[in-house]
Amino acid sequence: MKKIFKVFLPTFLGLFLFSSVASAHVTVIPNTSTTGAWETYTVKVPVEKDVPTTKFTLKAPAGLEIMSYQPVPGWNYSTDKDENGKVKSITFEATGEGILPGQFQQFSFVGKNPDKAGEVAWDAFQFYKDGSIVEWTGDEGSDSPHSITKIVSGASTDHHAASDSAQHEEKGHAESTKAETKSESLPLILSIVSVLLALVALIVAFRKK
Repeated sequence: MKKIFKVFLPTFLGLFLFSSVASAHVTVIPNTSTTGAWETYTVKVPVEKDVPTTKFTLKAPAGLEIMSYQPVPGWNYSTDKDENGKVKSITFEATGEGILPGQFQQFSFVGKNPDKAGEVAWDAFQFYKDGSIVEWTGDEGSDSPHSITKIVSGASTDHHAASDSAQHEEKGHAESTKAETKSESLPLILSIVSVLLALVALIVAFRKK
């Protein structure tokens, strides 16, 4: 049995640890939008430590203008602007406990996309109650990668019109739900894989007996 546990536990725990880390990144959705569009973006901020997150700052990517935001109960909103009055970054700061361990919070805002196709990177800074800061500014594959949105060529629409705005909002929520479902299914898939590998390890151990 000792041999079985030596094979079983590292595999089982290692894969569960990987699944939890894989789902703990700060992400901005949608991950694809069109040039010149007024897009509703949503940033998901999970807590990956044993202390609450009390503040969150997101930098506006080059060429993208942040115009308005959706109020979140228990959070204050502020901006940092350049000399031309354009928003350089937005900050949400908790008025209460913040985002507790094991929880996540979503913040939504409207931005006007660049007129040129390409990729925009969302550099973010997550502040914890113990004074530590996680900088989500790395490239893909790093420990703390920034989220990327692909801006593709497409017809720009005036989303200030009431009907178009409602349609756009519905599309944003649909994409948000789809992305959330995909993100939340990853830990489950990895968990199933870990169980299968553990069973294989048990079979191998019994055969060696």
